[in-house]
Amino acid sequence: MTKSPNPIDKHVGSRVRMRRMLIGMSQEKLGEALKITFQQVQKYEKGTNRVSASRLQQIAQVLGVTISYFYEGAPVEAEAGGFAEGSSPPYIADFMASQDGLQLMKAFTRIKDARIRRTIVEHVKALAGEEAEEG
Repeated sequence: MTKSPNPIDKHVGSRVRMRRMLIGMSQEKLGEALKITFQQVQKYEKGTNRVSASRLQQIAQVLGVTISYFYEGAPVEAEAGGFAEGSSPPYIADFMASQDGLQLMKAFTRIKDARIRRTIVEHVKALAGEEAEEG
């Protein structure tokens, strides 16, 4: 029986992946900077290997973020001993760490006109079959 990754370890790993991809760094380059193999970077990103505090500090420095960046939106422990959702569902972090998600986010954030951004959001919602909502 294989033990599934801790939800927080998985979240931290997905944030490492998202930031690495956002700045255009390969797993190999991150591994070189940390003096570890790219396979170890993969394990961190999947949450199968837990990142130690000292390693997380190194990763934060290499990726140019604070340690708190990796915990943004992390699941919080529920009273019954399980984990509750953080500020966004896990599929959001998964999408944002994907190539499509990163490309979409980079392009979207370069659009300066707020009306155009809202129009794009409404079009995407319509394509997805979701009712347009004010917000």
